[in-house]
Amino acid sequence: MALFKYSNLFQKSNHRAFDEIHAAGSTVPYSGIYRCVGCGHEVSSTFNHTLPPQNHHQHTYQQGAIRWQLVVTHASQ
Repeated sequence: MALFKYSNLFQKSNHRAFDEIHAAGSTVPYSGIYRCVGCGHEVSSTFNHTLPPQNHHQHTYQQGAIRWQLVVTHASQ
């Protein structure tokens, strides 16, 4: 889980970017912190780079495929 100390430095957003789920190995649409939907593993990635591939870390059958969801980005998005 992403952590922070000073809540006054963050702003809540309802931007659609936080609802999108991205396949392993897909191109990063927004720089930020991404969380694996199945297991909660987090990575940082930058715009136009590639999200970690399917073999980045192991999942159980119940966790399904590795899929990434944006959890933190910067305000200029």
